[in-house]
Amino acid sequence: MRARTAQDRQLLELIDPIAESLGLEVVRVRLMTGSKRQRLQVMAERPSDHDISVEQCAKLSRAVSEVFDAADPIAGEYMLEVSSPGIDRPLTRPIDFDLFEGEEARLETDRMIEGRKRFKGVLAGYEDGNVLIDLDGEEETALIPFDWLSDAKLVLTDALMKRGAAIRAARGEPEDDGLPEGEAEDTTTDTTTPSEDNA
Repeated sequence: MRARTAQDRQLLELIDPIAESLGLEVVRVRLMTGSKRQRLQVMAERPSDHDISVEQCAKLSRAVSEVFDAADPIAGEYMLEVSSPGIDRPLTRPIDFDLFEGEEARLETDRMIEGRKRFKGVLAGYEDGNVLIDLDGEEETALIPFDWLSDAKLVLTDALMKRGAAIRAARGEPEDDGLPEGEAEDTTTDTTTPSEDNA
């Protein structure tokens, strides 16, 4: 889930060791190709506290640009965007479901489970390859195979907003009340660098 397509997976293989050399972990890589200019989105964080500074985003962006300029893994012009996972972050690794146990999440699977592919509820952890979630309106905890997930992210709630505000306060950043409903992203750590295909 950290990479969705075959090309995303190839890019992730290049980016992972770069991030690790800087003491970071890649949460997700997505190459967006819908607009005129392609956009490579890299979400990363420190494994120690699951946060990232503006300076670390900038360092990772420069390091990825250097490697990509040499390796040339993307045809055509693209924009590189390095950021934090944001408040209502994607859940892409098994550890995420333990870290955010007790938070609301939306899950989507790549196949039908009891007649549906979309699920919403409170995360109850991760166990034996399964995501545990207490679904809305159901008494028993559901087990959804991690390998069947096509998408998973936290739901933006008041509790999650408070958690995000606490993180920003710890960084010494001002509170931001202007986040779009349901689409909040911690853009304070975004670094955007244009890159061009040298071929």
